[in-house]
Amino acid sequence: MAKLTADELIDQFKELTLLELSDFVKKFEEVFEVTAAAPVAVAAAGAPAAAEAAAEQDEFDVVLESAGDKKIQVIKVVREIVSGLGLKEAKDLVESAPKALLEKIDKDAAEAAKAKLEEAGAKVSLK
Repeated sequence: MAKLTADELIDQFKELTLLELSDFVKKFEEVFEVTAAAPVAVAAAGAPAAAEAAAEQDEFDVVLESAGDKKIQVIKVVREIVSGLGLKEAKDLVESAPKALLEKIDKDAAEAAKAKLEEAGAKVSLK
């Protein structure tokens, strides 16, 4: 098999759908034991606070339960918070509710996404 350059790889990725790219990222993370999540700075804390933090959940999934009455507004927000989605992909995602929109993200980002979606009229849960 011929070795591909970075530009050739990018061209190949451009031909994939969003779902195919998502599957690729998951497989890449599994094979190379890495994560695509952005690093988060953590402040040093004392021992009691560290024990509480360990008990508290630190990764959340934002799950769209339903689009509600304002489906178009919800689609716009989904396109905004889920990077790389086109209009068709966002519409399909909203129509397939209940569906996880964002997975394994920090609490602040999850709550911000939930607030935006609820403001647009969607019913959202954090898991």
